[in-house]
Amino acid sequence: MRLIESVTVGCPYCGEMLDLSVDLSAGSQDYIEDCQVCCEPMEVHVEVAADGTLQRVAARRQDA
Repeated sequence: MRLIESVTVGCPYCGEMLDLSVDLSAGSQDYIEDCQVCCEPMEVHVEVAADGTLQRVAARRQDA
């Protein structure tokens, strides 16, 4: 089983597609990460299943 998963998400501010590395060993989580293009802070939501597999990743505006 892979503990680090590479995922692509769209920045909710500028729309640029970004590659993120998600640590599955931490379980489901929410954290803030700055967009690599426009530097705006986006809230990243990660859902990890009980068996440790990645279920969903979503990024949303922090000011919404």
